[in-house]
Amino acid sequence: MKSVLIRPLITEKMTKISEKHPNKLGFMVAVEANKIEIAKAIKEKFSVDVVAVNTVRHPGKSRTQFTKKGRFAGRTSKYKKAVVTLKEGQTIDIFGQA
Repeated sequence: MKSVLIRPLITEKMTKISEKHPNKLGFMVAVEANKIEIAKAIKEKFSVDVVAVNTVRHPGKSRTQFTKKGRFAGRTSKYKKAVVTLKEGQTIDIFGQA
C-alpha cells in the first residue's frame, strides 16, 4: 500500500476546529486506509500519541461539461478525510513555523 497520509487539511472549518481544540488536526488520507493505520502513521511520522481518529469518506461525483464539440462526462476523485485527536498538551506544527 502507498503512503497513508497524503497532506494536512488546511481549510476554514479545520482551522476553526484547531483553534477551539489545539490537539485536533485534519489530514487527507488514502481511501483504503483504516483508523488503526492512520494512527500508526501519525505516531511514526510526528512522534505524538494519538487518542482518537474520526474519518469521513467522500464519494466521487459525476460531472458533465458541455462544450462546442459536445458533451464530456467524467467523475471527480473520491477521497477520505481524518480528524486526529492527540494526547492533551501535544501538538503538530503543520506550517513549519519556528
